[in-house]
Amino acid sequence: MIYGVSYLAIALFVFFVLIVLGLSFYFARKTKSANSYFAAGGTIHWAVNGVAFAGDYLSAASFLGICGMIAFVGYDGFLYSIGYLAGWVVALFLVAEPMKRLGKFTFTDALDSKFNSKAIQLTAAISTLIVSLFYLIPQMVGAGTLVEPLLGLDHWVGVVIVGAVVIFIVATAGMTSTTYVQFIKGGLLIIFSTVLAIYIFTNGLNLNPDHKNQDYIQPMTLTADDMQGFTSVSNIDVDALSFVKMEKDGIYRWFTKDGDKFEEAMSTTKTIDGEKLYNGAPKEEGKFYQVGNMVTIIKDGVEVESTGKVGPLKFLSVINSSEIARYVKVLFDDGDNEVTAYVKTVTPGKEMLIPGLKFKIGKGATPLSKLNFISLMLALFLGTASLPHILIRYYTVPSQRDARKSTIVAIAAIGFFYVLTMFMGLGAATNGVLNLEDGNMSAPLLAKAFGVGLFAIISAIAFATILGTVSGLIVASSGAIAHDLVDRYMGKQLSDKEKVRAGKIAAACVGVVAIILGILFKGMNVSFLVGWAFAVAASANLPAILMLLFWKKTTAKGIASSIIVGIVSALGIIITGPSISKQFFRSEGLHGLDSPAIISFTLALLTLIIVSLLTQKDNDKKLA
Repeated sequence: MIYGVSYLAIALFVFFVLIVLGLSFYFARKTKSANSYFAAGGTIHWAVNGVAFAGDYLSAASFLGICGMIAFVGYDGFLYSIGYLAGWVVALFLVAEPMKRLGKFTFTDALDSKFNSKAIQLTAAISTLIVSLFYLIPQMVGAGTLVEPLLGLDHWVGVVIVGAVVIFIVATAGMTSTTYVQFIKGGLLIIFSTVLAIYIFTNGLNLNPDHKNQDYIQPMTLTADDMQGFTSVSNIDVDALSFVKMEKDGIYRWFTKDGDKFEEAMSTTKTIDGEKLYNGAPKEEGKFYQVGNMVTIIKDGVEVESTGKVGPLKFLSVINSSEIARYVKVLFDDGDNEVTAYVKTVTPGKEMLIPGLKFKIGKGATPLSKLNFISLMLALFLGTASLPHILIRYYTVPSQRDARKSTIVAIAAIGFFYVLTMFMGLGAATNGVLNLEDGNMSAPLLAKAFGVGLFAIISAIAFATILGTVSGLIVASSGAIAHDLVDRYMGKQLSDKEKVRAGKIAAACVGVVAIILGILFKGMNVSFLVGWAFAVAASANLPAILMLLFWKKTTAKGIASSIIVGIVSALGIIITGPSISKQFFRSEGLHGLDSPAIISFTLALLTLIIVSLLTQKDNDKKLA
């Protein structure tokens, strides 16, 4: 994908970053104690905290990842929205008030409130770091994705910029500046996503959308007669598709062959000398863009050129009766080079509005595919209430009642936004603005189709979304290191000033690690990556939280053991699964399970129960 630089987008981005830095300088003067650094002194108003919750939670996965996934696989992408939102029900009814009552600064505080256990302090702190790092990866990947069209720079530069700005935010004012950054960007994200949805409905569906601000190349469909001048080089069959490599004027292109028709497969090729070619040519020649609009519009049973203005329900109704071009990613080795091809398939619109394009749970489903789907939904539903960077927000409000009210505000804001993701994702799919290499750009490119001004605003807000979420994650990580590990586990008994200094150093170290991981995982869908963070959180943290609150026989050793089992089993399944194997080793992995929660959560829960029953005598030492 070749992007042009938007100077308006750059100006808005710089403006927002300056606001963020200004907030950090302002609140830095008021951040002297550990309480103010890690928990904003418990002085945040519940309404502000509720919107900040939304700003923290509506991360790159929500705005970039879900919209991109809906654009490519329809309703299956929206299932992430449903899972993310459903998790807040658990947070509201089971976790919000107890977390405020039991904790002080960190998630570990709550788990250890009745035990003063070194084992809990160590394992819970490690769990916080691992979950936070897993959540940081997609945020940093999203940052790199955005910087290409926004600033015209390479992916890694965007990752470094976000890392540097966030390290500054956290290292100066901690949770206070983080809260207000999240509050501002949460409100802006919801407002301008609504504006983008209004543009979609006003524009309607159109066979020939007028995109003045960007260039498009549609794959060629040729007959055998049209192929004069092309020379066949090689053939290969992959995933029931027949690929033909053709050469013309020194440029090699891949086509799929169906009878006497040749459909160009948009492709990138990594050659043996490390060069990457786009449709057979170097990137600077600009032969690989996002594809133009390809949707057959059927309105009231008749094929039409344009629907004109539509409402939300009519928009969905027209899509349901139409056909939409989708692109399937195919990886193969042609004997000399590694090839990534994007092949057009025509999908009935009604299939975009029901599950099945990504998650095989109906026709063509296997026991493993059904298990993968159930496991993912379990992770999303249970993960929210056990994410450390979400849980610590409960310590920023004055009371348990405020914790509950801020959760209700968060649910309302988040729920409304997730409804909008359906329309933004489908709008991107039907307006021909898909970047085949990176679905994460679907929403910003849709905004660009309606005008560079809207694109600039949406891109700057998306960048702000990443800044806010990453800030919260690094605050959680720095608290785990400075407060949980150094102060409590190691028994250093740091003064307030020393604890804040340790937190700032920890924030810088975690930020550097996040930058490295963001570069390594380039190109993976950010919502998919966040699913892993939710799975690890649900496995390592939630059994401990729930059993501590609702089972009197829970022991410190039971909690620590369940955290270890949850972490090890979840990470083990992820690392040996198909996605990691394909990304780094081009293999199928040791098994076909991508989401580990159904196994790892169960193992952690059983471990906690068994170990607690075997160590009941330890409860004699439990704190009042």
